[in-house]
Amino acid sequence: MRLAVELANTGTLDQHGELVAEFLAEHEVTPPPGGDYGELPDLVRAALAQWVDGAAPEAVHRLLRDYPPDMHLSDHDGQGGWHVHFGRNGTPAEQWVGRLIAAQLALVVAGDRAVTLGRCAAAGCGNYFVDQSRNRTRRFCSNACASRTTVAAHRARAAKDS
Repeated sequence: MRLAVELANTGTLDQHGELVAEFLAEHEVTPPPGGDYGELPDLVRAALAQWVDGAAPEAVHRLLRDYPPDMHLSDHDGQGGWHVHFGRNGTPAEQWVGRLIAAQLALVVAGDRAVTLGRCAAAGCGNYFVDQSRNRTRRFCSNACASRTTVAAHRARAAKDS
């Protein structure tokens, strides 16, 4: 889900360049030229918005249609165990990432309680995040947004008291 959130927030997967590059290389996926994932970021952003807002998951349906998961078992990592993949190694990046995100979002929409998604409550932000806090009550995408909101509230109270 972190890939989905990063793609929705930035339009690419370059923010964690080395980690994503290793992840894609491990799956024999070549990153797209210039980090261009076509329409996928907009579609993922729409899917996250619908989920967070409690709307019907039309964008997830479209993701599943346009990027149908190719579910299979893999033991490519040499760890001796099998795990589920949603795209074949060597698939073009937009398709491979789209299939992974489509499958993961479908699982979240269908009730995977292990993943909680949210939208930043900071004024003017609107970024999405994966909430891994203990009680799943996170409100901000980063400490910077939380601090900015706290400072703004403090200043507003101080101005009101003056």
